[in-house]
Amino acid sequence: MPPETLTIRRPDDWHVHLRDGDMLRAVVPYTARQFARAIVMPNLSPPVIDTAAADAYRKRIVAALPESADFTPLMTCYLTDISDPADLARGFKESVFTAAKLYPANATTNSAHGVTDIARIRNVLDRMADLGMVLCVHGEVTDPEVDVFDREAVFIDRVLAPLLRELPELKVAFEHVTTEQAVQFVESSGSNVAATITPQHLHLNRNAMLVGGIRPHAYCLPVAKREKHRQALRKAATSGSPKFFLGTDSAPHTREAKESACGCAGIFNAPFALESYLTVFEAEGALDKFAGFASEHGPRFYGLPLNEGTVTLVREPSEVPSEIGGVVPFHAGEMLDWKLA
Repeated sequence: MPPETLTIRRPDDWHVHLRDGDMLRAVVPYTARQFARAIVMPNLSPPVIDTAAADAYRKRIVAALPESADFTPLMTCYLTDISDPADLARGFKESVFTAAKLYPANATTNSAHGVTDIARIRNVLDRMADLGMVLCVHGEVTDPEVDVFDREAVFIDRVLAPLLRELPELKVAFEHVTTEQAVQFVESSGSNVAATITPQHLHLNRNAMLVGGIRPHAYCLPVAKREKHRQALRKAATSGSPKFFLGTDSAPHTREAKESACGCAGIFNAPFALESYLTVFEAEGALDKFAGFASEHGPRFYGLPLNEGTVTLVREPSEVPSEIGGVVPFHAGEMLDWKLA
């Protein structure tokens, strides 16, 4: 008989977009309900590029939380070509920054201020390696001659592999991996390299976005790839390897922003993230591996304590609404088999 309940240590989300202003207030309760901590992305407008901006943003997040929430935002620094290693180090030592984020310039939403050449931030990366500070990476090249479905694999060859050969002690979280090549790269690297995997990339291949009409709510960056890549991700996530852990990349946009002539990239999965992941783990016969993926591998990689307390999911139909506050959530209109108690 399959289990009717599953209780795990309180999980964390190691990659989330909470936005700012009205959108922040609308979406942060969903992340705080599911997770104890979250690595918060800094690609606001303007981006969070120094310690003062991160501290101010953290205060806005805390102010937007429901009164009963027990949630800690973990802040990241948006790296630019002129990032100051001294400020970054100060923010890390003062526990304002948990990590720094590498966005190749123009790779995704609000990344225009990102790094144009990895060589330009070598002094920053050297300092991070000395500190043991995690570099979170959006792993895509932006060369217009590279096919959008190949950008992750090319990034590994052109940028990430050479960087780690030159700086082998740097801790790297390869975020939202989408390809078999990324899985193989992470598996073959040292213990200083790990990866997050989103729920959407475990559920969707590129057909879900393109067959039967363009489906904008299945569009995110990096885009979903071929079925063989989805299967590689499912195998990695459910393997029990400490190199892979939960990172939703929940990225809300209004329905109007998604359903437009140039729709925004991003999938809002925070409201039912655990239920979505658990559906995959059950289908793969790996319920016993879920606690590690959701609650243990991430904090151990980041050098943070495991959370106290537990959460329980029950086998109960969970209907995902078609819209939440003007945003279409992942699995909209579907029925999931599990529900967060």
